[in-house]
Amino acid sequence: MTSEPDASDPAAWEEHLYKILAAAAVALLVTGTVIYRILEDWSWVDSFYFSAVAVTTVGFGDLTPTRDVSKLFTVGYIFTGAAIITAFLTARLQRRGRKRSRPSK
Repeated sequence: MTSEPDASDPAAWEEHLYKILAAAAVALLVTGTVIYRILEDWSWVDSFYFSAVAVTTVGFGDLTPTRDVSKLFTVGYIFTGAAIITAFLTARLQRRGRKRSRPSK
């Protein structure tokens, strides 16, 4: 089990939050992949592809859920997934921006 960072160190909290968001993003994609594999009987690749396309709100339309339960899952998956992916990408870009703005040694 990991310990929480020191409350007086904002950089440690940001690192901790980044790791949590990264894990949530991976868990989100794995969950979606498994659910679509089971509900729609798509291949693993198609299931992962649809999961990624759905949560990034790209929505190419080449794959679509056909069962009512899949459609209902997709609604919740997109709302939840878009929020998690947005939070993760925001944290990732902020982290990258801080690294670029550091003075060279």
